Amino acid sequence: MNSYTLIHKDNLTDNELSQILRVWEASVRATHHFLAEEDIVSLIPFVQSGVPQVEHVICVEDQQQEIQAFMGIHGDKIEMLFVDPELRGKGIGKKLITYAFDDMNVNYVDVNEQNPQAVGFYEHVGFEVYERSELDDQGNSFPILRMKKARTAHR
Repeated sequence: MNSYTLIHKDNLTDNELSQILRVWEASVRATHHFLAEEDIVSLIPFVQSGVPQVEHVICVEDQQQEIQAFMGIHGDKIEMLFVDPELRGKGIGKKLITYAFDDMNVNYVDVNEQNPQAVGFYEHVGFEVYERSELDDQGNSFPILRMKKARTAHR
């Protein structure tokens, strides 16, 4: 992995939020094939207003201090984790999960069932499904898998 720095952001600047939205949108377009264009567009305001409300925002920046990945944690749950599609498979997501387990005492994550790459990633790093919901948190017909950290998480 190139030189990437993990940074805990307490107060996001407008520029940082813009970078996070760029990563979110690129990642969603690369992985959430079940979403239509209008679904993605309709989610942007929720992400824009929701990210600053999350208790902890942890970003991965490159050498130019550009955000390439981010994770939002509220309590003991990962609320969001997105990696720039160009950097997927390079250990950045695992670096964020390791930080979440070791430093933030995370135990839970929800994932779209229709995103098999994300489901596989979370299973690989040590989560297991404990519940399924037919609807997402906005009441849309996008089934959610509720996952919890297994007793022996792989790392």
